[in-house]
Amino acid sequence: MSHDAAGSIRVEARESLLLIGIDRPEKRNGFTPQMFAQLAAAYTRLESDEALRCGVLYAEGAHFTAGLDLPAIAPLRREGKPLIPDGLVDPYNLRDPVRTKPLVVALKGICFTVAIELMLAADIAVAAQDCRFAQLEVKRGIMAACGAPFRMVERAGWGNAMRLLLTGDEFDAAEALRLGFVQEIVAAGEEFTRAIAIAQSIALQAPLAVKATLAFARLASTAGWVAAQATASSVQQSLYNSEDAREALLAFTDKRTARFLGR
Repeated sequence: MSHDAAGSIRVEARESLLLIGIDRPEKRNGFTPQMFAQLAAAYTRLESDEALRCGVLYAEGAHFTAGLDLPAIAPLRREGKPLIPDGLVDPYNLRDPVRTKPLVVALKGICFTVAIELMLAADIAVAAQDCRFAQLEVKRGIMAACGAPFRMVERAGWGNAMRLLLTGDEFDAAEALRLGFVQEIVAAGEEFTRAIAIAQSIALQAPLAVKATLAFARLASTAGWVAAQATASSVQQSLYNSEDAREALLAFTDKRTARFLGR
């Protein structure tokens, strides 16, 4: 059980990865204000530490999260107060400062409300076969306000998104895969290991190129591909002139694995 009744977020640097663990299993990892602040602090560490190249978000216990601890959260929301402290990276990537490094999420068991919005804000999602998803805010008299309405529409289309958002109905891992919300399904208990493997693969690539790819894709999704393409030439020129690009060419010539430094 968690040592803190208000829950906590575990953080562990493992070589070039930052493992970020939701730790309140005795309450199905229900999110409190303290957990949101600590989660934002963990994302900020991932962003600011040059030695870290990829993050992995996971959960302790049997479930990812049952969602918000409403008795703890509701007073803040009634007053219009933010859950993410100013100046810290927003885990939902909805306001500055945003996360520019990749994040893989490992999902299991109950994945309600905030779980889906964190999943959609991540870059790659691995789901255990036992996942139960629901964006059930409408059943609680509120709405999903951290990205799900537009991110669900982007990935699954209007009708598919509204079917889930307006009913609050549960759906399983297979449906999440069909709708493009998750990228892989694995046997229960294997989701963390698989997420680590994907993150390690990402961490082996050239950091500047990884960040540029993320930024380009995000710009295209928000401002349109024409706006994104207008930046392509200058960004690509910068990458071609990087130490990592020169290292990649040498490694290709020498038939060895490149050793990227992010410069």
